[in-house]
Amino acid sequence: MFKIIDGDFKNGKYSDEEYLDNWPMLYILENGKQAYVGESTHAKTRMTQHATNEEKQIFDKVHFIYSKLFNQSVTFDYESKLIQYVMADELFEVRNKNSGIADKHYYQKKQYDEMFESLWRKLQKEKLVKHSLEEIENSDLFKFSPYKELNDSQRMAVEEILSKIKTGSYERVVVNGMPGSGKTIVAVYLMKYLSDSGEFKEKSIGFVVPQTSLRKTMKRIFKSVYGLAPAQVLSPSEITNKKYDLLLVDEAHRLHQYKNISYMGTFKKNCEKLGLTTEADELDWVIKQSKCTVLFYDSDQVVGPSGIDFERFDKKMQDAFERRTIAYYKLITQMRVLGGNKYIDFVKDILTAKCKSRYEDDKYELKLYTDFKKFEKDLYEKENKYGLTRMVAGYAWPWISKKDHSKRDIDIQGVKRMWNNCTEGWVHSNGAIDEVGCIHSIQGYDLNYAFVILGKDIGYDKDNQKIIIRPDNYYDKNGKRTATYEELLEYITNVYYVLMTRGIKGTFLYVCDDDLREYLSKYIEIQ
Repeated sequence: MFKIIDGDFKNGKYSDEEYLDNWPMLYILENGKQAYVGESTHAKTRMTQHATNEEKQIFDKVHFIYSKLFNQSVTFDYESKLIQYVMADELFEVRNKNSGIADKHYYQKKQYDEMFESLWRKLQKEKLVKHSLEEIENSDLFKFSPYKELNDSQRMAVEEILSKIKTGSYERVVVNGMPGSGKTIVAVYLMKYLSDSGEFKEKSIGFVVPQTSLRKTMKRIFKSVYGLAPAQVLSPSEITNKKYDLLLVDEAHRLHQYKNISYMGTFKKNCEKLGLTTEADELDWVIKQSKCTVLFYDSDQVVGPSGIDFERFDKKMQDAFERRTIAYYKLITQMRVLGGNKYIDFVKDILTAKCKSRYEDDKYELKLYTDFKKFEKDLYEKENKYGLTRMVAGYAWPWISKKDHSKRDIDIQGVKRMWNNCTEGWVHSNGAIDEVGCIHSIQGYDLNYAFVILGKDIGYDKDNQKIIIRPDNYYDKNGKRTATYEELLEYITNVYYVLMTRGIKGTFLYVCDDDLREYLSKYIEIQ
């Protein structure tokens, strides 16, 4: 189906096959360490052009990829795919820019998507790549790649955001979107594009990630991507050290205010450094330290009193709104969960006691368990088959294993488990499959399957037919200190909203509260 023809790029020596002169082709330029992926209908002519390009003169070999089934729509699509997968494979450092990469639809695309697996296996056989597609797709480097194919909603947002940034007259750009709508993908795509752009070469640009766990992951990704650097990934504290032309802030709802945090001394010093009082928050630091700020924000993912809720966020945007120096965009397409927006809406209905009909969808697995041993058994089965399967829970148990790893925090039906042994990079850490992740270790990450425990911090009032919470069963001290019942209800339901929207292929639930389980059993298949 696919034929790979090697060529001597350094000396301009190539095969005499006629399709190298006039046929849609793919090619990989490489020198053993770096690679460039391209496509052309006139491959030899394209090599002559590349040979005069100083950036391409680092390469000495070329591998032409031919198929009689290729047309130009296919080679455009496969070029984007190869760039994305070869980069995440990490055998080569990919030298491509990411401008123009988008999800393209064309005749028989589904069949060609299936054929791509055959091409990849051919590349593995030729030792041009090393990992399987399944291994790559489960990696953070693939999931957060700046080479991701953008859907229409994301592509339009990127184009319009870039046009606003380039005018120099916009101080703030706000990108809203539900979990899985691709906010982080757009943020990383923009960072790569701007870093590659000559127009922004002399600009000081930073990528702010509030969560420690996700920040460590992003630093590792930026280290692996040509044109990006780990130093560009910043904590909120680090931005107080210098001014920036542009700051992109991922998960902006996780920025903190001077409330219920463990680093109040550092927070106060940072405020003083910027000439602010502790009435200010980390969002104020960002605004003060950058000429232009792009904020990726979702008010439904604020999970504690220290977060930036919608009222506080909106108030800080008002001055820019009055000066007409702010732009808003919304990502509306669900990219993570195969159940799409229908599943996201169903989760919202669950957590507001507004369910009206049973959930049924051939594309997405959603099940409710009554037997925790079966729940755990299926967890291991999914992990063995698909990988990237984790058990997560609301903060409904104290973290006693933090000081003594021999102890277990959670005991359900005689099955004992411990909380995540680390926060940074927990999803891919050793032993994660045997642990239970909390909100702080999982927010911002994808899973193939999420096994979610709803603890006794959340329940159901049968008489009044509404979701209730039990503050005494919620053990995130910083998450509940100073919070009213209504505020805590919002935080806890937001926590479960985040947990229940991690799974790409499916979400499985175990519910500790009897009345809540009975309520959900009317709308979710019982396993």
